[in-house]
Amino acid sequence: MTDDELPDLRASDADRERVAEILRDALAEGRLDMEEFEERLDATYKARTYGELTPITRDLPTGPGPAVNLFKEPVVDGSWASRITGGEGSSTWGVAVMAGFQRKGRWTVPKRFTGFAFWGGGEIDLREANFADREVEITCVAIMGGIEVIVPPGVEVVVRGLGIMGGFDERAHEEPDDPHAPRVIVTGLALMGGVEVYRKLPRAERQRLKEERRLERLERKNARRELGSSRHDPLDLHDVHRDAMDQVREAMEEHRELRRERRERRRYED
Repeated sequence: MTDDELPDLRASDADRERVAEILRDALAEGRLDMEEFEERLDATYKARTYGELTPITRDLPTGPGPAVNLFKEPVVDGSWASRITGGEGSSTWGVAVMAGFQRKGRWTVPKRFTGFAFWGGGEIDLREANFADREVEITCVAIMGGIEVIVPPGVEVVVRGLGIMGGFDERAHEEPDDPHAPRVIVTGLALMGGVEVYRKLPRAERQRLKEERRLERLERKNARRELGSSRHDPLDLHDVHRDAMDQVREAMEEHRELRRERRERRRYED
């Protein structure tokens, strides 16, 4: 297969790093001079597709394997590799003065984003966002106002903000960081206001988990029917109680989510 016949697949950060390592070896072995090395390295980190990466090492030995796997399957949509897209962000700032701003849904987070809220509120939701870089920085300034930064589980978050007569906080979490996920640095100032960073599952993922729990309850009920368990059997009563508690917890979660969405709508409609 020739280069012209290769699919125009997006290259990952790992692909670019493999090419950069080959260039460093070539420099150390005298195959490239410093000027050539710098030119090719710059082209490597600017490359977005395999077609742009391949010519960079075409005249260099690549060791036991190719610099880039030109035949690997396309990245599954929704994975972290497919969401770190490079390029420019779709929005670089948001301002709320006695009002509100939102950045949510499918948008591209730039390398640097600034949010400002004065007597107002802002919401920066990264759960369904793409990222222009593996590390992004969000600067939040809240003066007698508030800004929420919502990230999906797995994202590494570093909070470096300052609160003066206000709060600049990150909610505690137990989920481990995903090594393939982007890194989000949140900095800024909260003066008589608040900036809060917390993790939350995307709506689609919450719905999927809810459906899984519903199916598990249904399977338990079907299993009890097949076994012909007595209604007075202690194990059966325990399962019935567990099902009832699961339903109560789901109802409470849905109620809290509904109240939060209503508050958000009122905030941004005012």
